[in-house]
Amino acid sequence: MAPTTETVAVDFISPRHLAGGGDPAWITVPLHRACGWIYDDEPLMPRVVLTSPDKAAVLRLEPNTDGQWWVLHHIGGTGLSDWYASFGARTPVELIAGFVDALTDPAPPAATSDPFEPLRHHDWESTQTAPGLTAPDGTAFVQRPGDEHSPGPWFITTTLGHDRPLWQARFGENTPPHLVTAFTTALANPQPVWRANGVLGLPTLDPNIISHRFVDVPAAYVAGALTERTASLSGRHNTPPNNASPPGPPTPRTPRRR
Repeated sequence: MAPTTETVAVDFISPRHLAGGGDPAWITVPLHRACGWIYDDEPLMPRVVLTSPDKAAVLRLEPNTDGQWWVLHHIGGTGLSDWYASFGARTPVELIAGFVDALTDPAPPAATSDPFEPLRHHDWESTQTAPGLTAPDGTAFVQRPGDEHSPGPWFITTTLGHDRPLWQARFGENTPPHLVTAFTTALANPQPVWRANGVLGLPTLDPNIISHRFVDVPAAYVAGALTERTASLSGRHNTPPNNASPPGPPTPRTPRRR
């Protein structure tokens, strides 16, 4: 008799901005192992601090009931922060990954980019109450107050109603546009994201707002997804991966409502 393959019920969720935060290791482990970011070892503190090899960027992950959980400061030539990015606790790690992967890319794009363009490509619409774009389902919007002569910071907000904000991402006015574009590209991506903890981390189960589908996936695929991501990012720096791993769970393209 063939051995039984252990499986895990993986939940594929869309829209992805309502999938909950996910596993912080999706960000912290590749930054350290693939990109060489150094972590501060404070075992008695409930936080993670990672510093880039060139000391130009510092990322803090710290539980903060009154503010953002993820905060990154980029240090300019004056020794002071010249731009920042921050993300609320429920910001899906797949969206933050879009940003940090672009930040650590050894070959960033030479041309400037428009962070609104990926959203327009996926039918986000102009808002009537403030400058910016709104998701087709009305649960997320991207704003940048100011004008072309005096642009302000970026605000990306997800909400389940005016009185139920879920998370917000913020980018300082001097944040390189291609990094904001990397975030909005991940945000606009219509493909679902997966969670292995079932519906426990979902901010809503309203079938009129989200679609989710359970799929039994071999446990080895789930366990190897982070290793595969780390190995892929190591390849950008010509760093051989420590070991091979199976690919992560396949992403269904047309999840059905459940």
